[in-house]
Amino acid sequence: MKSGKLNIPKTWLLLTVILGIMLLFSFALKPDVDVRFITPKGWPKPVYDFNKNKITVNGFKLGRALFYDPILSRDSTISCASCHLQSTGFTHSDHTLSHGIDGLIGTRNSSTLANLAWSNSFMWDGAVNNLEVQAINPITNPLEMDSKLEDVIRKLNNSVPYKRMFYKAFGDSLVNSKGLLKAITQFVVMFESNNSKYDKVKRNEKYVSFTEQEDRGYILFKKNCESCHSEPLFTNNKFENNGLTADPELKDYGRMKITNDASDSLKFKVPSLRNIFVSGPYMHDGRFRSLEKVLDHYTNGIQQSATLSEKIKAPIVLTKAEKLDIIMFLRTLNDKEFVYDLRFRYHPVELVED
Repeated sequence: MKSGKLNIPKTWLLLTVILGIMLLFSFALKPDVDVRFITPKGWPKPVYDFNKNKITVNGFKLGRALFYDPILSRDSTISCASCHLQSTGFTHSDHTLSHGIDGLIGTRNSSTLANLAWSNSFMWDGAVNNLEVQAINPITNPLEMDSKLEDVIRKLNNSVPYKRMFYKAFGDSLVNSKGLLKAITQFVVMFESNNSKYDKVKRNEKYVSFTEQEDRGYILFKKNCESCHSEPLFTNNKFENNGLTADPELKDYGRMKITNDASDSLKFKVPSLRNIFVSGPYMHDGRFRSLEKVLDHYTNGIQQSATLSEKIKAPIVLTKAEKLDIIMFLRTLNDKEFVYDLRFRYHPVELVED
């Protein structure tokens, strides 16, 4: 050994690197799974009935595997996660409209997935009113997964790892649609987003406070936006016409397609603004690429119509500086702990291990 230098064999260095990588993967792929659902203090009672589908570690892990597995689609190319990426609040931020099987383009922007336990309607038009059956829609939609439940069940029953996982979750290795849907629900219902800067400020946590600009934006938000985007969920879970014209190609009139009621024309479900900074583009058809464009719409782009929401019939007047203040407040709704939560990540070795 030369003076001042440590001669470490290359094999030891290589072994150290390999062990380090294995250690990182062990943390990334096998985090502790906490499936306790906790309603934050001051929040309303969840709508979802957990007594009918008790969340278990094995049920959650099964739902996670199914959420990320393209086996749910007709040709095993599209998974739930294809349109709902964790890093962007479980939506597809680089597409205005959803992308499905065979490269087909959907008719709407993928919805974000968070705090689903507080919702009693799903999809932009409220076509589904039960979280446990919501997955049927994308699985069978010809522009998304284009599959049939019986085909999915057949493929899962031909999978030894899945049969093991279903046995651990439900005490029966025979896969059926009830278990499939309950497992997916156990996973997605745990998508709780309640640890943003906004939440920490509201909880009066130490060393966390709004900046002057964020505080100004919060005041402006409560004055101009809160009637539809109500705290703490930042949605009123209702259907509103927010002054958008129908896209001439998509010809999407929203809620009216479900109810066949003209009074529901151009009404879409009010989306939550949680994680809004990472979940663009915005609106049901993804027509706005930036929050600046969204606020421009509400100040000078609203189209009058018979079904326009009463909440925005009065003009909204905001200066350029005030718009920026609101945007900076909206940034406080980003929940990094949610979008980086290891429990919700893809676990490629899970099926092999189980």
